Amino acid sequence: MKAICIHEHGGLEKLIYEDVPVPDVGPNDVLVEVKATSINHLDLWVRQGLPGVKFPLPMIPGVDAAGIVADAGSEVRHVKRGDRVVVAQGISCGHCRQCLSGQDNLCKDYRLIGEHRDGGDAQFIAVPSRNILALPEKVSFESAAATALVFLTAWQMLVDRANVRPGEDVLIHGVGSGVGSAGLQVAKILGARVLVTTSSETKAAKARELGADEIINSRSQNVLSETRRLTDKRGVDVVFDHIGAAVWEDSIKALAKGGRLVTCGATSGYEAKTDLRYVFYK
Repeated sequence: MKAICIHEHGGLEKLIYEDVPVPDVGPNDVLVEVKATSINHLDLWVRQGLPGVKFPLPMIPGVDAAGIVADAGSEVRHVKRGDRVVVAQGISCGHCRQCLSGQDNLCKDYRLIGEHRDGGDAQFIAVPSRNILALPEKVSFESAAATALVFLTAWQMLVDRANVRPGEDVLIHGVGSGVGSAGLQVAKILGARVLVTTSSETKAAKARELGADEIINSRSQNVLSETRRLTDKRGVDVVFDHIGAAVWEDSIKALAKGGRLVTCGATSGYEAKTDLRYVFYK
């Protein structure tokens, strides 16, 4: 089969389009013919490399994949050849305390496709059958591949961690990103009033279309001042961050008393100043 492979870290020239063997399928595995994949920031980090992080090179990147079942192991019952499916990215042991309690992302053996093992940038990918989810006809392969990981992340942050409730104010940083736009939609489903930041009018228009209640232009406006103005100086109940150092200090200051901050990324830097007075005071 054809696949994109990374043999060493670097620029785009390190993405090699080559022939590799079709993955083996065990009795509890499913082989998916990939119809669509997407690019996450994680895919960029895997290609470029990260200080202190060892990736299992050579490998096939791609943390998202959707397609059609090409083959299924003898023990697989819930899908068959020809079914439309999307691949759940996280692979865990399935039997530890965390997995059995529904918190498989905390499993000590938790691994992501495209980061710890071969991913979806190939004609075929094989994963455990429990990682295969049925894909309705009304959802395109492209939509499924573009939303799977970011909505998984946003749901974990806003539902499982922040416990957003109807009527609360939620501040979403960088709404134009995949996880930011997912966070906006999840927060609206939960009944929150959603404030978002973006530096682009095009992204602002899309955010309005997705239901954003208030839009702050991070390039021309002071995000902290605008947040306080829009909440009558009370602050927001939840800050949703994936940017890191550039917004960290103001994010803490933007919280109302009893507020919660959830974070999943540090694209602007991972060393952030924290004034503990704002933490224990609130």
